[in-house]
Amino acid sequence: MALPLLTYAPTTQNSRVYALRVGSDEDPKAVSMDKALDREDQNFLIEAAYRQIFFHAFKVDRDRTLESQLRDGQITVRDFIRSLCLSDTFTRSFYNLNNNYRVARHLVEKLLGRRTHGKSEEIAWSAVLMTRGVKGMVDDILDSQEYLDAFGYDTVPYHRNRVVGSRDLGETPFNITSPRYDAYHRGILGFPQVVYTGTAKAYPERARQRRGGFPEDYLSWVRSMPAMRSSAGAAGSTNMDYLAKVPYRSIGR
Repeated sequence: MALPLLTYAPTTQNSRVYALRVGSDEDPKAVSMDKALDREDQNFLIEAAYRQIFFHAFKVDRDRTLESQLRDGQITVRDFIRSLCLSDTFTRSFYNLNNNYRVARHLVEKLLGRRTHGKSEEIAWSAVLMTRGVKGMVDDILDSQEYLDAFGYDTVPYHRNRVVGSRDLGETPFNITSPRYDAYHRGILGFPQVVYTGTAKAYPERARQRRGGFPEDYLSWVRSMPAMRSSAGAAGSTNMDYLAKVPYRSIGR
């Protein structure tokens, strides 16, 4: 039986107020399909969508069919985002590696562009994730009024309200504060660790040849010098009575 979304309250009253601030370089940049006039703009929008959901999309993670449908107008940006969240890449590289609380927090941050309102919202979305799966949670978020008011159908979700008036720097992006593995799975995998599975590089034979200029090549010549041979006798002169060898001059002579 599917549970309805539990009620939760914002962590502070400021969460209900629209942020009034002066624009800066840290303001979020909206990427919309309405402004994509050529293929280069469409490619930039698609890359922004991949970065928003996957952090980074390699060539093997890209879905050319979805990209073609988006360029031709067969699907909206919201449909493209939904397909990325339900893809095998997201399931294999993120959902299977984290617990429900972390997945719920990640989807809220990536799709709604804000942090969760405390642990109560994480528990509420985790219940939806537990009963209806990822598809049920993604559908609820993308169909919510908050998402439609913030991004609509043709805008890629982005980190909203990064600028904080009381601080010199804004909020840290979600892709930095939320790594792929949480502390629990990092402990299981033994992170952090350095594992080298390759073979040691062997030096070529020509690198072992002496080419001159090495101090070791002149060690035998230095040992054959006379000063080095008489070092033993010089060491024995330390027992010499120097005072007895000083000439004596008596007074009155």
